Amino acid sequence: MTAAFQEIALLLAAAAGIGALGLWLRQPLILAYIVVGIIAGPMVFGWLSVQHAAHDPLDLLAQIGVAVLLFTVGLKLDLHLVRRLGAVALATGLGQLTFTILFGYLLALALGMAHLKALYIAVALTFSSTIIIVKLLSDKKELDSLHGRIAVGFLIVQDIAVVIAMMVMSSLNMAEAGGVTATLGMIVLKLAAAGLLLAVAMRWVLPRLLDLVARSQELMLLFAIAWGVALASLGEVFGFSKEVGAFLAGFSLATSPYREAMSSRLNPVRDFLLLFFFLDLGAKLELTAFEGQIPAAMVLSAFVLIGNPLIVMAIMGYMGYRKRTGFMAGLTVAQISEFSIVFVAMGVTLGHVGGDALGLVTLVGLLTISVCTYMVLYGQPLYEKLKPWLGLFERKVPFRERAAGNIEAVPEVILFGLGRYGGRLMQRLHAQGIATLGVDFDPEALRHARQHGLPVCFGDAEDAELPATLPLESARWVVSTLPDADVNRALISALRAQGHRGRVAVAAHDKDDARMLKKAGASLVFHPYSDAADYAAEILQNELQGRPT
Repeated sequence: MTAAFQEIALLLAAAAGIGALGLWLRQPLILAYIVVGIIAGPMVFGWLSVQHAAHDPLDLLAQIGVAVLLFTVGLKLDLHLVRRLGAVALATGLGQLTFTILFGYLLALALGMAHLKALYIAVALTFSSTIIIVKLLSDKKELDSLHGRIAVGFLIVQDIAVVIAMMVMSSLNMAEAGGVTATLGMIVLKLAAAGLLLAVAMRWVLPRLLDLVARSQELMLLFAIAWGVALASLGEVFGFSKEVGAFLAGFSLATSPYREAMSSRLNPVRDFLLLFFFLDLGAKLELTAFEGQIPAAMVLSAFVLIGNPLIVMAIMGYMGYRKRTGFMAGLTVAQISEFSIVFVAMGVTLGHVGGDALGLVTLVGLLTISVCTYMVLYGQPLYEKLKPWLGLFERKVPFRERAAGNIEAVPEVILFGLGRYGGRLMQRLHAQGIATLGVDFDPEALRHARQHGLPVCFGDAEDAELPATLPLESARWVVSTLPDADVNRALISALRAQGHRGRVAVAAHDKDDARMLKKAGASLVFHPYSDAADYAAEILQNELQGRPT
């Protein structure tokens, strides 16, 4: 136990140090953590190979971190959202799976692989890492964007598909005829039973239980973690993955009035535990498994990095989404998952493939995860460079995303950002009779605004093409309540490029951002926190002096 504690302490110290170095070098923290795992693993210093028992706590913490992450993802989804985005998530997920398996299989055959090995490699290439992508989207604050919600949807479809694939490949060892059919039937039966039990819990059990535990914030946090980990464990017991079980646990609480409170308290716990997942991933890499695999790994990695995003863009473009939405969602499948490694490892255990296949998939995973991390983090600059060639993936009328031309109101104010601050601002402007058009990239924020009779349209302030679709000629003011100063600066630039002659107001959270935005051309800078504090102080002063407001 002492050795395990010391190794965890050493890992935390190394992660903090290399993480700080990564931030200084402007590198993603995910890659910094994987590097720490590689350094600590058998490939370099071997800190985690002296006593295998000391490595078990790391793996356990990693598994709990994954369960908490998928629980929080499920917590953010609700039935209304599934009804609206379920079709595109299912179509994109299944379409990408079909494309990658078919062409991946042919590519593997062309590289000289046997049929069964080629099939294993092709299936492994289809799965993308929900854990890594959700972490990246969360860091970029894009989980609630349209492309973020769609991406999470088809990544969950992939997670379910990998469970089915593992069960089907396992059934290949059955001597009895009809083994595959029996396995598929059992999968359907288990899914139906899980759905029924979950529906009963959501309808009659969980609401009463949550009302009880919500009396204590500490107990509510404990219950959330316990519920997520328990269903993750049950998912594994009944033949599904821990990830699917944890996701369903979160989904079962998505309609609860306490979900926001649970989500906000789980975020720091999630980020801390996920550190151990990336450390564990790096520590499990072995250099000897990569011998002679580099040429094939480069070819397969290029296929994943280019082919998977292209098929997602093609499907989403056909379904009526704009090219930017398809591009941003497509970037999320430009890597393979830790499930891919588990899947091929199962094939080695069953005797279907050799250890060289596992080494190949592991190397492809390392290459694609590294490159995809940068692709997602720098998606907007990458889109700007590739935009002239992406028109092929967009219909003439991308009907799934409402254009401003479909809005009958002629606004005096165009307001970007319909969160708590922006949503309240729009309601006040509307109440005062000022024609205002709201713009946001969160489908749920748009739905909430429409329920209150407010004119809104979908749009992402980072999209330089968006201002061209907005009625700027009638707008005297364009207001952004978005918290990111760089996004606001890019918006000001895009507005000026479209010839907007009205005034621009933006929100800033510190003096440095305010100065930068003024220099960029903002006519007015709001200070939400300072303004609210000043207003509250004025009210209190009036009350203390006997002058009620």
